[in-house]
Amino acid sequence: MDCSGMDAGFSSLRSEATGAMRTVLVSAENLQLTLKPELSQEEQSLTHTNSSPKDSHKAGNEDLKEMLESNKESLKLEAMKRIVGLIAKGKSASELFPAVVKNVASKNIELKKLVYVYLMRYAEEKQDLALLFISTFQRALKDPNQFIRASALRVLSSIRVPIIVPIMMLAIKEAAADLSPYVRKTSAHAIQKLYSLDPDQKEQLIEVIEKLLKDKSTLVAGSVVMAFEEVCPDRIDLIHKNYRKLCNLLVDVEEWGQVVIISMLTRYARTQFISPWTEGAEFDENKAFYDSDSEEKKDQTEAKPYIMDPDHRLLLRNTKPLLQSRNTAVVMAVAQLYWHLAPKHEVSIVTKSLVRLLRSHREVQYIVLQNIATMSIQRKGMFEPFIKSFYVRSTDATHIKTLKLEILTNLANEANISTILREFQTYVKSQDKAFAAATIQAIGRCATNISEVTDTCLNGLVLLLSNRDETVVAESIVVIKKLLQTQPTQHGDIIKHMAKLFDNVTVPMARASILWLMGEYCEKVPKIAPDVLRKMAKTFTAEEDIVKLQTVNLAAKLYLTNSKQTKLLTQYILNLGKYDQNYDIRDRTRFIRQLIVPNEKSGAISKYARRILLAPKPAPVLESDFKDRDRYQLGTLSHSVNLKATGYQELPDWPAVAPDQSVRNVEIVEPLRESAPIVGKTKQPKSDDKFYSDDEDEKEEEGSDSSGSGSESSSSSSEESGSESEEESSEDSEKTSSDSGKSSSGSEKSSSESESDQKKKKKTKKAPQKKSKPAGDSDSENGNGPVGQASSSSSESSSDSESDSESDSESDSPAPKKKTEEKAKPKVAVNSKKEVSLLDLDDFSPAPTNAPKPSVLSQSLLSDLEGLSLSNISSTVQVTTSSFGPLKTYELLHHMTGKGLSAKYHFPRQPCLYQPSMVAVQVILTNSSDHALEEIHIGDQSPASLNIHCFNTIERLEPGASVTVSMGIDFSDSTQAANFQLCTKEDQFSVSIQPAVGELLMASTMTEQDFCKEQGKLQGMNETSATITMATANASRQAINKQVLSVANVGEVPSSQNNFSRFAGQTVSSRALVLVSLELSESSGALLTINTEKSLMASMLLRDLKQALAQA
Repeated sequence: MDCSGMDAGFSSLRSEATGAMRTVLVSAENLQLTLKPELSQEEQSLTHTNSSPKDSHKAGNEDLKEMLESNKESLKLEAMKRIVGLIAKGKSASELFPAVVKNVASKNIELKKLVYVYLMRYAEEKQDLALLFISTFQRALKDPNQFIRASALRVLSSIRVPIIVPIMMLAIKEAAADLSPYVRKTSAHAIQKLYSLDPDQKEQLIEVIEKLLKDKSTLVAGSVVMAFEEVCPDRIDLIHKNYRKLCNLLVDVEEWGQVVIISMLTRYARTQFISPWTEGAEFDENKAFYDSDSEEKKDQTEAKPYIMDPDHRLLLRNTKPLLQSRNTAVVMAVAQLYWHLAPKHEVSIVTKSLVRLLRSHREVQYIVLQNIATMSIQRKGMFEPFIKSFYVRSTDATHIKTLKLEILTNLANEANISTILREFQTYVKSQDKAFAAATIQAIGRCATNISEVTDTCLNGLVLLLSNRDETVVAESIVVIKKLLQTQPTQHGDIIKHMAKLFDNVTVPMARASILWLMGEYCEKVPKIAPDVLRKMAKTFTAEEDIVKLQTVNLAAKLYLTNSKQTKLLTQYILNLGKYDQNYDIRDRTRFIRQLIVPNEKSGAISKYARRILLAPKPAPVLESDFKDRDRYQLGTLSHSVNLKATGYQELPDWPAVAPDQSVRNVEIVEPLRESAPIVGKTKQPKSDDKFYSDDEDEKEEEGSDSSGSGSESSSSSSEESGSESEEESSEDSEKTSSDSGKSSSGSEKSSSESESDQKKKKKTKKAPQKKSKPAGDSDSENGNGPVGQASSSSSESSSDSESDSESDSESDSPAPKKKTEEKAKPKVAVNSKKEVSLLDLDDFSPAPTNAPKPSVLSQSLLSDLEGLSLSNISSTVQVTTSSFGPLKTYELLHHMTGKGLSAKYHFPRQPCLYQPSMVAVQVILTNSSDHALEEIHIGDQSPASLNIHCFNTIERLEPGASVTVSMGIDFSDSTQAANFQLCTKEDQFSVSIQPAVGELLMASTMTEQDFCKEQGKLQGMNETSATITMATANASRQAINKQVLSVANVGEVPSSQNNFSRFAGQTVSSRALVLVSLELSESSGALLTINTEKSLMASMLLRDLKQALAQA
C-alpha cells in the first residue's frame, strides 16, 4: 500500500516537472532564445589570451560602435577622440563610417568637429554613404559656427563624385562671400579639389579666384594664390590690380602662404619688369652714383642707364624682412627671389640668412647646400667670407659632407687654396670611404682649376697611392690619370710608380685606369708596358668587364708600337676575348682584330689603325655637378633632383621692353561715412586742409578718448562686430580709431597723422607719453612704406595686446573723471599708432565698435571666434616673469650613483624657448671623477608619450668641470614624474624630475577688477577653499607674498583692501587660469581660496600653500 502510494507520488512529480520543462521551452521559443553551444566573446577572451590582433581590433570597433550609439554625449565624444587617434596612427576605421555619420547632426560642437574630421578622411572611400548625407552638409553650410561651415565645405569637396559638382560649385561661391575669413580660406582650398575633379569648371572657378584675390584678409591671401597657381597660373592679368596689396600683406600672411605668394610673384616680376642685370644698370648704380660729373659720363655712354620700376623695388623691399623668418622654406623662397630678380650687387643680402639655415636639421641643410652650390659657381664672392661655415664636421652625414666639399671646391682660389688643401688632407683620412673618395676628386678639381697648385696636388695624390685603404688608392689613380692628361710629358716617373702598384690594386676602375695610362703613354715606358700585358694575359678570364676592355685596347696599342715583343701576347688575348661571355668584349675583340691585323677582308681601314688608336686625346674637364643646374629655378624639386619634375613651371625670360606699369594702379575709393551706422558718439568728418589745426587736434583728442573707452571696452564685443562685418573692417577702423590712415594704401596719410599724434603728446606732459614718443618717431620715419613697420610686427602685436588690456580695464571702471580720461589718452594713442604699423590685422583682431557697454556673447558665437583669436589667453591676463629671486635646487643624480657624474636641477620660472607648453628646467652637470666623461646625453624616456626637449650631447666634460644645460618638459599640467636615462659613453643612469605643482604655473598680471570678474566665472566645482591658521611671522603682506611665491610661480595682483592678498597665474600646458586669494581675519586665521578648472591641481596647491603659510 505504502509502496504503491510512493510510486503514485513520484509519477505525479515527474509529470509536473515534465509540464514545467515543456512550458519553459515554449516560452523560450516565443522569446527566440537559443542555447549557444559556442563560448561567448568574453569567455573566449578569458580562455584564449593569445587571440589574434585582428579579433581584438574587431572587438574594439564593436565597443566604439556601442559608444557612438549611446545616448550620452560624453561617451560619443570619447569614442570620436579614440577614432581620430586611430586615424592619426594610420589604422583603418572605415567600417565605423555608418556609426560615425549618424552623429553629423549632433548639437555638441566638439563632437561635430571630430565627426567632420573623420568624414574628411573617409568621404572619398565611402562615397555612397556620404552622398546620403548631402542635405546635412548643405544645412551645415548655414551653421552659425564658422568652423562647422568650413568643415562641411571640406567634407563636401572631399566627396569626389561628378554628380555633385553643381552643389560644390554653389557651396564654394557662397563660402567665398562668407563673413568669416576662415571660411573664405577653406573655399580657396575647395577650388583646387573641384578643379581636379572637373576641369570644365575652370571659367567659373576663375571668377571666384578673382573675387578672393581682392580679399583684404591675410588669412585668405596664401590659399587663394595657391588656388590661382593650380587653376590658372597663366592669367597674370588677375594679379595686376592685387600686386601691391599682396606685396604689402606679405609680412603678415601665414608662413606657408608666404612661400606660395613669393614663388608666384617671382614669376610675375620676370614678366612685368626689365632685367636689372644689364651693363647700363651696373654702370649707373656702382660707378656714377655719387660722381659730380655723372651727367657728362651719361652722355658719353650710348647705353641708356637702368632705372628700377618702383613696383620691382617694392617687392624686393617687402620680402627682405622675411629673411629673418623662423621658417626655412620662407627664407629659401626669399633667397631664390633675390637670386632671380635683384640687381647683382644686392643678391649678397641673402648670404647670412642661408648660412644661418646650416644650423638646422640635416634635411634642411641638404636643400640649402644644394642651392648654395649652384650659387657659388656663378658668384664666388657671396660666400667667401663664410668659408669656415662649410668646413666638414665629424657629425655630418655623407651627403652633407659631399655637398660641403662641392662648395669648398667652388670657392677655392689663389688666396684660400692653401687653407682648403689643409682641410682636404684631414678629410682624406676619414673613416667614411665615400667621403674620402669625394675629397680626392675635389683635390683633382682644385688642381685643374688653379694651375699654381697642380704639381702640389699631384705629388700629394701620388703619396696617397701608398695608402692602406683600397678606395683611397683607387680614387687617387683615377684622378691622377685625368691630371696626367693635362701635362703628360713631365710625368713618366708617376706612370712607372703606378705600374709597380698594379698587382696590389683590386678595384676594377683603378686597374682599368692604369691599363689606359700604359696604353696611352706606352712609348714612354717601353719596357714596363709589355710586362703589364703579360700579367694581364694570365688573369684575363677572372677580370671585370671594364678591365678586359682596357686590356684589349692595351694589346692593340702595343701591337702597333712594339709588335716584336707583344705579337703573340696580343693574339692570345684576342682569342680569349673572342669567346668571352660578354658580347661587348666579343664585339670589341673582332673589331680590333680586323683593325690591326691586315688581311684581305680588312680593306683600307687597317692603314689608319695607328691614327685611330693612338690619336691625341683632349684632356678631361673636371667640372662641378651643379654647373648646369641653374637652368632650373632655385629651391624647386626640379633643381634638387636635376630633372624636370611634374608641375614645374619654367621661369620666364626678362622682357626686352617693360610692359605698361599703369595696369597695377588701383583707384582708391573713399569710404562712405553713412554706410555703417555706429552706436555711441558720432564723429564729425574732418577736412584735409585743416589737418594740422589746433581745433582739429582737440577734436581728435576727444575722438580718441571716446574710442579708447568705448570701442575697446570689451574684447568680446569687438570680436563679435569683427566677425559680422569683416568686409567693412577698414571703414570701421577709420571711424573709430584716432588714426585714419590704417590701410596700407594710405601710407602718406599715416605718416602725417603720426606727426599729429606727436603734437598731442607734447600738449599733455605725462611720463607714459614720453616713453611712447620714440615709437611715434620711428613710425613717422617709415610711414611711406610698410616694410619697416612690418619687420617688427611680432613685437608690436604683443604690445598691442598689452595696450588693449589696459584700455579694457579702464573702460570697465565706472568712474568717468577727468584724470582717468587724461590717463587713457596716451594709451589709446599708442594703440592706434601700433595699428598703423601692422598691415591688416582685421583677420585676427576685428575692428572695434563704439558701443559704450560690453555686450554679452552667446556660447555659439564664442566658439566661432575661438579659432580666430591669436591665443586662448584672455585679453585681460598678461603673462609675466616671476619677481621671486631664490630658486630651490633638487638633486637629480648623486655622484656616487653616477660613477662620478652628479646632476642637480631647478626650475628657472622663465618661459620655455622650445615650446610654449613646456616647463623650462635647468640641469647642472658636474664631473666629480678623476677622468673625463664623454658623450653625456639623454637616453630612453618614460612614459613614452612624454614630450621632452633634450639638451645637445656634451662631447666631453673634464674632471672637476661643471656645465649648465637647458631642457624643456611638457608635464601636461600633471605632477607625474618625468623619467629618463642620463647616459655617458659607458653607462646609463635612470633619473626622474618630479615637479612641484607650483612650478607647473607661469606668473600673470591683471587688475583687481579683472581678477574679481574672472573669479566670478570660476565658482562652484572650480573653487577650492580652506581656513588656515597663519604663523605670526607671516602676518605682513610682504611675508605672505614671499611664502606664496616660494611655493608657486604666480604674479601678485594689486589689491585695494589691506586684508586681501591676490595672486594670478596660468598653467603652462593648457593655459588654464589659476587665481589664489587670501583673506585675513582679525585673529590669526585666514581664508585661502583657489579658483581654477584644474580641481586636482587646486587641491595640491592648497595643501602646499597651507603648509608654507602655517610655518614660521
